Amino acid sequence: MRIAVRLTALAAAAGIVSGGLTACTSHGASPGGQSLPAVIGQQGRSPSLSPSPGASKPANQPVRVPTAPQKIAAKGGALADAANMRLLWSRELDTERPIGSITKVMTALVVIRTENLNRQVRIPKAVLHYVAKYQGESAGLHPGDLMTTHQLLEALLLESACDAAYVLATTYGPGMSAFLAKMNATARQLGMLHTHFTSPDGLPYPNEYATYSTPADLLTLGTAAMKLPAFRAIVAQRFYVVRKKLGHNHAYWWGNTNELIGTYSGAIGIKTGYTNAAKHCLLFEAVRHDTKLIGVVLGSPPTGPWAAAQAAARLLNWGFGLKLTPSGSVVASG
Repeated sequence: MRIAVRLTALAAAAGIVSGGLTACTSHGASPGGQSLPAVIGQQGRSPSLSPSPGASKPANQPVRVPTAPQKIAAKGGALADAANMRLLWSRELDTERPIGSITKVMTALVVIRTENLNRQVRIPKAVLHYVAKYQGESAGLHPGDLMTTHQLLEALLLESACDAAYVLATTYGPGMSAFLAKMNATARQLGMLHTHFTSPDGLPYPNEYATYSTPADLLTLGTAAMKLPAFRAIVAQRFYVVRKKLGHNHAYWWGNTNELIGTYSGAIGIKTGYTNAAKHCLLFEAVRHDTKLIGVVLGSPPTGPWAAAQAAARLLNWGFGLKLTPSGSVVASG
């Protein structure tokens, strides 16, 4: 049933719609053309930070295109050629917004960089209180089960499990505060200066806007994460199974919340996100022939759980219909 809904929703995603010569970026404009503030709601100030000397911030240079994507209702977003990070389209590129569970991409990045994915972790009782207190998505982890870090990452990225995020953060901090410090330090190292994390999972504490990022920063995050083979292998899967081992753990089945995987040709990741404030969000990547596109949509209206995937599919359809010339300009492929 779940797969059937995905297929129906994505089949409705629009194809390429032609228009006049259009600048690919729409900085500072909402879908209706009105200006929006750089910071929304209760987000507060961006931290005054400088990237580390080794930061590898993508150029995100816009190019001009002969068409524009249509029916993209997301409040913010971007689409880029993953090979060179040329921006093909953007909306509110540097506007800070809540991102929901896209946060878990940074959690996974920090953990995978430890290169200790076979580490055995005992699930603590405290995880039940954490999930109940914040009403987070759960992989159904059983206290006392012994799991590997790799298995917990599968739950984190596929099922979007807040219990897995809690266990990973408290294990690899060690402790929540130390882990959050690592997340924010990594963001600075990557040059993500309009991003801040107050949770390892995107749950809205201390408020709905405390954890935030921008489309530009999320392209940077997605690019960094997809360079890691372990990350790529996980987010490209439709589901993952943990078999029961007597005395060690229960059996688990986790399905990918990314509606593009298995339904959109060429989709290879990355991560969904949702809260009441963030609405439907999706950081995504897809490849066809010699073209790889990476993009993000933030704040898609809640028309259904596939709202962000529909927007992403429309953007990808449009993007794959463009052809990059040797001079760096973009023309319709016909």
